[in-house]
Amino acid sequence: MDPILVDPSFDLRRYLAEKGRLVDSYLKEYFSGSGVRPALLKESMEYSISAGGKRIRPVLALASYEACGGEKPESILRYACALELIHTYSLIHDDLPAMDDDDLRRGKPTNHKVYGEAMAMLAGDGLLTEAFHMLSQPAAEIPAETLLGIISDLAARAGLWGMVAGQAQDILSGEGRVESAGKDEIEFIHMHKTAQLITASVRMGGMLAGAGPEKLQALTGYGQCVGLAFQVADDILDVKGETALMGKTAGSDERKKKLTYPSVMGIEASEREARDLVARAQSALEGFGPEAGPLRAIARYIIERKH
Repeated sequence: MDPILVDPSFDLRRYLAEKGRLVDSYLKEYFSGSGVRPALLKESMEYSISAGGKRIRPVLALASYEACGGEKPESILRYACALELIHTYSLIHDDLPAMDDDDLRRGKPTNHKVYGEAMAMLAGDGLLTEAFHMLSQPAAEIPAETLLGIISDLAARAGLWGMVAGQAQDILSGEGRVESAGKDEIEFIHMHKTAQLITASVRMGGMLAGAGPEKLQALTGYGQCVGLAFQVADDILDVKGETALMGKTAGSDERKKKLTYPSVMGIEASEREARDLVARAQSALEGFGPEAGPLRAIARYIIERKH
């Protein structure tokens, strides 16, 4: 499971930090220049978008852009950052009392705990729709049909055919279903709830770099495996992790009797599943050269992280 074609001197922590700073800087500038009224709505949106986080989705878009020959990742920041808006909206809504009813996110009180349920819902709505506003803005070097393809792909994977479907099934598979659930059901939830948006992120970078069908297919396979591994790792961390490190309450899945990989398969089998998914993700990139080193390294980081 060692990364293939990765320079031994490659520093993933530094790479993630550098790309994360690019994302943070762009988001800060973007929201500082918007005159949203009422001001409390903007404040609520900024509260969650600026709360930190790993920025994995925009970083994956930047990394796949580079893997496919893109030379100026800064030039696609606007599109990559739209992914973070969609991810953050999903977290705000996921934390609401009607959903997971969480009090802590990224080490801070959840949005609805600070601004109330109504404003939290509107902040999420605002972030989601603003993401597509960002994506629709043309750039001279990017063909309009490429942006249209990205918008279509992302909308499908974030909505009815992806993340929203996974969230809905997660609710329907709630308390009382753990004993009767199987791997197929939990895989459907995680593949849609988490892996689809991560897959869209990886595909976005490739599409913006002009990748052909074969490379996009490989990136799709990588994204699905990495996305599923990410959620399996999250499930494991909820059991074995520490609240202070994770920035959210440990053990909440078990208390709420949520359907997770550990609840269905056990910890050891879940850890094997995560390792297998990472190996499959790295294998999907066999046709890429050293320029895909960050993608390979990120796949391994997914299951080694502590938060």
